[in-house]
Parts: sequence; structure tokens; C-alpha cells
Amino acid sequence: MLQRIQTIYLLIAAGVSAGLIFVFHLWITNDNMSVYAKDSMLYFGLFLGSAVLSLIAIFMYKNRKSQFVLGRLNIILNFILLGFFVYQSLNISGETAVSEKGIGMLLPIVSIVFLALANKAIKKDEDLVKSVDRLR
Repeated sequence: MLQRIQTIYLLIAAGVSAGLIFVFHLWITNDNMSVYAKDSMLYFGLFLGSAVLSLIAIFMYKNRKSQFVLGRLNIILNFILLGFFVYQSLNISGETAVSEKGIGMLLPIVSIVFLALANKAIKKDEDLVKSVDRLR
């Protein structure tokens, strides 16, 4: 059933991971050039991987356990992406390449929040189905 609340949460997470990376910059270099996720294949691939996992999880609605596992994998992928951003911003000493951090570095956190909400709703549905099966 696609009309559940976790579908909306997963769509928002996919939209954040696939759509907002073109809107918000990750950081600004000393040359006043904005760096977006599409400029680095690593960041672009991780963001699109997160979006694809969210979309796949939406259409796995018949198998809630697989949907829950895909949500967890997506959260781990976003934590890895967040780790790369923290490493990028803290490793460069003396502000040689990163002059100003952008709001794009916070996109994995927004995605993680919506994925956690989706997983909570999936778990709630699974518990409801188990309780109904117990009554039969």
C-alpha cells in the first residue's frame, strides 16, 4: 500500500538526496567558487545512491522487513556521507581549500531524520500486523 506515511517520508528523503543537492552548495572555496555535490563524483554518487535506496524502499511495501533493512542501509549510507563532509571540513587546516561551509553539508542529517521517521512507521505497521496475526 503506497498510501502510508512512510511513503511520504521516503519520498521526502529521496527528494532531499536527489533534488536539493543541485540547489544548495556544499562549500565555497577561497576563489569564491561554490562547490556542489555534482562537482565531486564521490559525493554525487553517495547522494544518488541514497535517493535510489529510498525509492527502492518505497516499492518494497509488500515486504516490510526488507523495507526496514533498506531504510537502515540508507541511514548508514547517509552517516558515511556525513563522515566524508566532516573529514573534508576538519582535515583541511588553514582554510586552504574550504573557505565557507554551505548548507548542503547538512542535507544528510535531514535525510537521516526522515529515514528514521519512515523506519519508525514501518516498525509500527509490522507490529500491528504481528498483533493481528496473534489474534487469529
